[in-house]
Amino acid sequence: MLVVGMTCLTFASVPLYNLFCRVTGFGGTTQVAADVPEVILDREITVRFNTDVAKGLAWRFVPEQTQLKVKVGEQRLAFFTAENLADKPLTGMAIYNVTPNEVGIYFNKIQCFCFDRQTLAPGEKMQFPVSFFIDPEIVHDKTLDDIRTITLSYTFFNADTSEIP
Repeated sequence: MLVVGMTCLTFASVPLYNLFCRVTGFGGTTQVAADVPEVILDREITVRFNTDVAKGLAWRFVPEQTQLKVKVGEQRLAFFTAENLADKPLTGMAIYNVTPNEVGIYFNKIQCFCFDRQTLAPGEKMQFPVSFFIDPEIVHDKTLDDIRTITLSYTFFNADTSEIP
């Protein structure tokens, strides 16, 4: 019975860990929101954008802006461009996080290319948007009063051959 229980726990550990990260923002995991806040505060935070492509995916992936100044509670839109450099279609999946890790619970995405796999034909170039806001509740977290910059990072992995972390 103990072996069966441990086996079930092993299979459930990854989904449970992912759920824990999404709920708590642990490790810089961002939140997903359906609606934008009704209030926009005067506090501004600079959001920087970082992009990477994992080995094994012949893509070029860059932010169209290096940073945006965002008022807390304000919905913003950022754009990224991906280009397939290979001579065959490739499917990628982006993983993401924010730093400092503690702001993950307050960084909300409404829509993001990172929610789905993306397929690009050979030589195809595509623009990917992300719609986001910083939750006004961040102002009540006194440990984050000094936060002036958040970095949103994406890494694209080859969804056809890689195990996405």
